Amino acid sequence: MTRKVKAKKKQTKKTAVRTGAKKPPRKPVKKKALKKTTKKKPAKKAAKKVTRKKTVTRPAEKKTAAPKSIAVKSALAAATHQPAEPGSQEEAVGTVTHYYSHLQVAVIQLNKGMIRVGDTIHIKGTTSDSTQIVESMEYEHQPLTEAVAGQSVGLRVKDIVREHDIVYIVK
Repeated sequence: MTRKVKAKKKQTKKTAVRTGAKKPPRKPVKKKALKKTTKKKPAKKAAKKVTRKKTVTRPAEKKTAAPKSIAVKSALAAATHQPAEPGSQEEAVGTVTHYYSHLQVAVIQLNKGMIRVGDTIHIKGTTSDSTQIVESMEYEHQPLTEAVAGQSVGLRVKDIVREHDIVYIVK
């Protein structure tokens, strides 16, 4: 008995169709961009000579500094983060170190003097300016009635204040 070994044929599109086998996956066809028809450009003309006029340069004129007016000086002082001078009835006591907007609480570092509940304070900065009566004050989450220099206290404020604003006590 002899055995006949049949060699496998490579499957092509035609044989796949005849035998009912699955078709091999198609390769994506790349679409070529359509060529735009353009008009022919006219032949280059001979370049014309361009003559340039000579320009005369003059020495720069010296500018003299005009004296600044008082209004300009005060505007410059406000722009350089310097708050205006306090009133004669006010004394600087401390500065705002932080402001918690969701609680409306300002942390104030007292540098000199003291603040008591019921005192009137004036908080002044470049963009903020508010006057109010101290209603509540806390030091390390404990309510206080008075705070002295060297303490950082939390004050309930009515208006928005910012860091580096100066706190004055109104006498």
